[in-house]
Amino acid sequence: MKLPTQRAGLLCGTPPKPVPPFRHSAKLRRKTIPPRSKNGASWRRRVTSVPEILAKRNLTRADIITLLAVRDIEDMELIRKAAEQTLLKYCSDTVHWRGLIEFSNECRMNCHYCGIRCGNKSVKRYTLSEEEIVEAAKWCATQGYGSVVLQSGERNDEESISFVERTVRRIKVETVSKALPLGLGITLCVGEQSPETYRRFFEAGAHRYLLRIETTNRKLFESIHPPSQRLDTRLACLRSLKESGFQVGTGVMIGLPSQTIEMLAADILFFREYDIDMIGMGPYIPHPDTPLGKNLKPTGTETKNRLQLGLLMIAMTRLFLKNVNIAATTALQALDPTGREQGLLYGANILMPQLTPSEHRKDYLLYPNKPCLGEDRSDCAECLAARIRSVGRKLGLNEWGDSRHSRKPDNKQSNC
Repeated sequence: MKLPTQRAGLLCGTPPKPVPPFRHSAKLRRKTIPPRSKNGASWRRRVTSVPEILAKRNLTRADIITLLAVRDIEDMELIRKAAEQTLLKYCSDTVHWRGLIEFSNECRMNCHYCGIRCGNKSVKRYTLSEEEIVEAAKWCATQGYGSVVLQSGERNDEESISFVERTVRRIKVETVSKALPLGLGITLCVGEQSPETYRRFFEAGAHRYLLRIETTNRKLFESIHPPSQRLDTRLACLRSLKESGFQVGTGVMIGLPSQTIEMLAADILFFREYDIDMIGMGPYIPHPDTPLGKNLKPTGTETKNRLQLGLLMIAMTRLFLKNVNIAATTALQALDPTGREQGLLYGANILMPQLTPSEHRKDYLLYPNKPCLGEDRSDCAECLAARIRSVGRKLGLNEWGDSRHSRKPDNKQSNC
């Protein structure tokens, strides 16, 4: 049954006030930091070197800030190697796939950065039928992916909730096989919902949920969302997801206007505070049909810096949290043809091959220059398998690939 679209009654917010471009705080552009004594006098001391920081057993907030500010190529390579070694020690050299089905771009939200925001009238709206989604999931299972991600714009009406619930139940039943005795692992990414809805989704058979926080800084969050969207609501949803039994994923955009290195360090500390199991984050890429991105045209240098910072965020999250799952997102590849390979080398262990029907991919553009729009799903799988092999990693087949941070001993398919 095809889920009807929903457009009426969606309230769209007003555009945000202009914000300055991404910047590093002044003190982080210096190679030394002048701390102050109790009487206000300052002196200069040498900042701990990158090797000294990496040799520590536990990193501090100051360490994270220092390493995120690194731009020297040799120091970045030291950080990369440390993150890769941490991945191999606490997880493995296996990369797990999540077959990605973007099943609808209908959305009630009006985030100032998102290409499928309800206020973007140039978007051609679509919703896949239940049969189309289940067919894609069954193909995913036959290819040995082990897991699928159902992602869409946000709706919270009963018709939409029932549709997702029913589809999840079908996938769990219809993908059972000798290789997958419990069926596909299912991750949902369908936005803010009520605690009762989260319980329904979990009981239907989904066991992972991705809800990106985008930023933990309250002022920055307010600048990129309309007043109706609140940081406290997002935080409450993350808590509800944990209480419902989900393995919880979140993430942030990297390189937002007005964002500082200190804010990003706070985001990483937040991941630990909220006991996050999986991370999906990537560089911010301005969309021309959004209030935030319409006047932003990044230079080549800004794009390079945003990519470097995205890779360092992956590395620092790996070093700090150790055994969580981290995705090498398509946003990295949108900035550099080898972006996802670099993400793997900096500590990521999840890739998401496209299963969305090719005729709809161009209508699910959260940001421009999204890769793989014209590829067949078989082509996408072969491409990503080659990327995995190119960095000396192996592909985990017929495994859910849950993070060791969250793995339950009774779940035999939850291999990291």
